[in-house]
Amino acid sequence: MVSIEEDPGAGRGRRARRPSGDDRERALLATAERLLEERPLADISVDDLARGAGISRSTFYFYFASKEAVVLALLDRVVAEARAARTAALAGAAGARAAWRAALVTVRDTFRDHRALTAAATELLAASPEVQSVWSGVMEDFVVETAAAIEAERARGAAPPGPPARDLAVALNWMNERVIQVSVSGRGPGLAEDALLDVLLTVWLRTIYGSDDAPA
Repeated sequence: MVSIEEDPGAGRGRRARRPSGDDRERALLATAERLLEERPLADISVDDLARGAGISRSTFYFYFASKEAVVLALLDRVVAEARAARTAALAGAAGARAAWRAALVTVRDTFRDHRALTAAATELLAASPEVQSVWSGVMEDFVVETAAAIEAERARGAAPPGPPARDLAVALNWMNERVIQVSVSGRGPGLAEDALLDVLLTVWLRTIYGSDDAPA
């Protein structure tokens, strides 16, 4: 929403300031996410995005090269939010089990809270090298973090030795990605949302610790 500031002309009331570049970009991103909740990306035009943001088609291209680029910018923003939430959740967790669950919650919430964007990004994955690169980077970060945590659990004697930690991390994180995405999208076969976390956590704990329990 465009904010209001005082008119520098004395006694002439208030006037709407002209939207800055940042305002326009935010408006485009907000419009894109709203429209994606209503219909698939294929049914959204550049004109739809420009109109929703209150700008012209030509101005749209000053900010983004295409509607796919808007989706990529949205994905970048959501990923940044997810990383921040994951870091905060892990920092506040008391014990290994709580930490693993907290990590799963942030991934679940990211997909659930941005279902439409996730669906659009998934459609673009097959054809867009840029989206592929962004998502590969996201998954690599999760894999690296998970592998380091598994190795730390093994080093302190809490988890038994087994396959390379990175291999387990790759399998577990891609499992999360597919199972959560399918389950929250409703495409099926998927897991009921109230069972999703418990099922995934059980798989993670048994894979890492060989049981349903994680040592304190």
